Amino acid sequence: MKLLLLGYMGSGKTAVGERLAEVLDIPFYDLDLEIEKGGQKSVPEIFSEKGEIYFRKREVEVLQELLKSDERFVLSLGGGTPCYGNVMQIINKRAGVTSIFLKASVETLTHRLFPAKQHRPLIAHLQTEEELNDFIRKHLFERNFYYHQAALTVHADTTVREIISEIVARLF
Repeated sequence: MKLLLLGYMGSGKTAVGERLAEVLDIPFYDLDLEIEKGGQKSVPEIFSEKGEIYFRKREVEVLQELLKSDERFVLSLGGGTPCYGNVMQIINKRAGVTSIFLKASVETLTHRLFPAKQHRPLIAHLQTEEELNDFIRKHLFERNFYYHQAALTVHADTTVREIISEIVARLF
């Protein structure tokens, strides 16, 4: 069993993934951290030095390496990972892999992201909650087509504990 969590930044992929892995007693991986380990550079460094196209290619390579392993795990994808190339086809065709879309409302995402926006290069330049809210709406409009290709959709406007309970109930 490989569980892949996808969704917009702030949807809880890492928090839910870490705790879900504990509950299931399997390892947790974060795709961005796995990419950083392999290249020994941070994601922002990779973007600035080699560009987004290089990063997206590397992202798919690392994802495929993880999916080929016999190991069971929970994996948090980057918010944009499902939206490039044929990533969702790769994920959905793989036996033993379940993709889970953590679907949070624009209001929840705005509330979670605004206080920490300076740590998120994509949104650091936005000055008000209204600007962030508009940015998220536009981005979600572009990305929802990919996110909704996940095998399961779980509403992520609740607590980590409630999200995990729903995932476990739907899987087992």
